[in-house]
Amino acid sequence: MLLKNRSELGQGLVEYALLILLVAVVVVVALSLLGVDIANVFNSMESTLTS
Repeated sequence: MLLKNRSELGQGLVEYALLILLVAVVVVVALSLLGVDIANVFNSMESTLTS
């Protein structure tokens, strides 16, 4: 019984790790695709605020 709980705990941890990895990959891809656009928005806001 104890070994079953340990293996289930390990399986749950692996599933969480895979989900975190998937989220990280999605964030990196989104930032790489939208990075220039986001930088342009911040640069525009900065120039508006400083003028």
